[in-house]
Amino acid sequence: MNIQLHNTMTGKKEAFSPINPGMVGMYHCGPTVYNYIHIGNLRAFFLADTLRRMFEASGYQVRQVMNVTDVGLLEGDNAEDKMTVALKREGKPLTLEAMRGLADFYTQAFLNDLESLNIKKPHVLPKASEHIAEDIAVIERLEKKGLTYAIGDGIYFDTSKADDYGKLGGIGPAQSDAEQSRIGMNADKRNPRDFALWKINPSLGWESPWGKGFPGWHIECSAMSMKYLGETFDIHTGGIDLIPIHHNNEIAQSEHATGHTFARYWLHNAFVNVGDAKMAKSAGNFLTLSSIIDRDISPLAYRYFLLGARYSTLVNFTWEALDAAQTAYSKVIALVSAYPEGGMVQTAIWDEALAFMADDLDTPKTLALVWDVIKNPDIEPADKKVTILKIDSLLGCIEAGIKVQADLNNDTMIPIEIIMLQKRRDIARANKDWKVSDELRDEMARKGYEVKDTEEGQKIRKTS
Repeated sequence: MNIQLHNTMTGKKEAFSPINPGMVGMYHCGPTVYNYIHIGNLRAFFLADTLRRMFEASGYQVRQVMNVTDVGLLEGDNAEDKMTVALKREGKPLTLEAMRGLADFYTQAFLNDLESLNIKKPHVLPKASEHIAEDIAVIERLEKKGLTYAIGDGIYFDTSKADDYGKLGGIGPAQSDAEQSRIGMNADKRNPRDFALWKINPSLGWESPWGKGFPGWHIECSAMSMKYLGETFDIHTGGIDLIPIHHNNEIAQSEHATGHTFARYWLHNAFVNVGDAKMAKSAGNFLTLSSIIDRDISPLAYRYFLLGARYSTLVNFTWEALDAAQTAYSKVIALVSAYPEGGMVQTAIWDEALAFMADDLDTPKTLALVWDVIKNPDIEPADKKVTILKIDSLLGCIEAGIKVQADLNNDTMIPIEIIMLQKRRDIARANKDWKVSDELRDEMARKGYEVKDTEEGQKIRKTS
């Protein structure tokens, strides 16, 4: 299979060639667990999952690593760590124990979102707070090479000694300086684009050769990716907003520490916009999966919505577009679930689907192929079912939707509207909001569905 991927490093589509034949090592910038993840952020993890599905279907053995940033993320030299800000927001003590508890809560919320979107859990999910020794080791390597310097608030990487700094995405020194200045700069730095490797904090943090404090956000990703994938690995992914600073900083510190290429292929997903603006917590225009569920829309319908655009294409989110995606998605689920069992995969169609995905993850063409199969009168219904489910191993939403909607008690399909009421009730019960839980149970009953709470979760049965 000739796999073509658009490499941000070169700015063009390239044939994929792994370091080790038949194996792929991938690192994905994961969540910062100081709050719930919004659906724009989730597109990055959707990209990671789609990439993994394509490689696995192509016969590769995949090792997928995604970090959890539970300490060290600062949006400027003089900013507070986001986890510290979150502790203050929630009225918790400024201790490492409280920080771990906060991180565990939002990490689990993130994993729940991945499950709701049918995104496969990465093989390795390392926490930044558990890799402090690895961070220190990389900083010491840089220090021995004369690439660091100390100022009052920490240890910084000297980018003037990295001639190729900013090579990812063609970011020149002037643009890099502007980006760094935009997010807040320490005036004591030698260059605006120099970045923190270790931040001093005498009251909270870990001991280090440079004093008590925290690792920088960038050093964490370098240390964790190299620990689990080696000093050079195949693919690194993330959102396009990470290119100018975070990913260029990762490259600079990693390659100057080791003397080797860091990642060979870089893939970046475009934004999910609301109107003309990027979805972001700071802008106050973000939506979580819970926001979607509250509108009785399936999280898998959001996955279906994302499949309609290539990962590198800007997506404009509207409720009307998502409603349309749910309507189309529900129709696919109903049609495919009604087809009989026992068919044979149409190999030519499967090969076409795999070729589309191998062409830089062309999910729109792959999704359109599903509809071509549905509409083709020359394909037997049983063959349609098994072929579409085979294609769905690349898309990840149809079989999962059939399983979600199937009532295990009587083999009937439960409408998405009822499933969404069930999910809202799950959230209410988790929050111990028994009043809302009872109201949702009553609403389901009025619509003809009885719900019973069991040790295995809610069980739904059609009553009328």
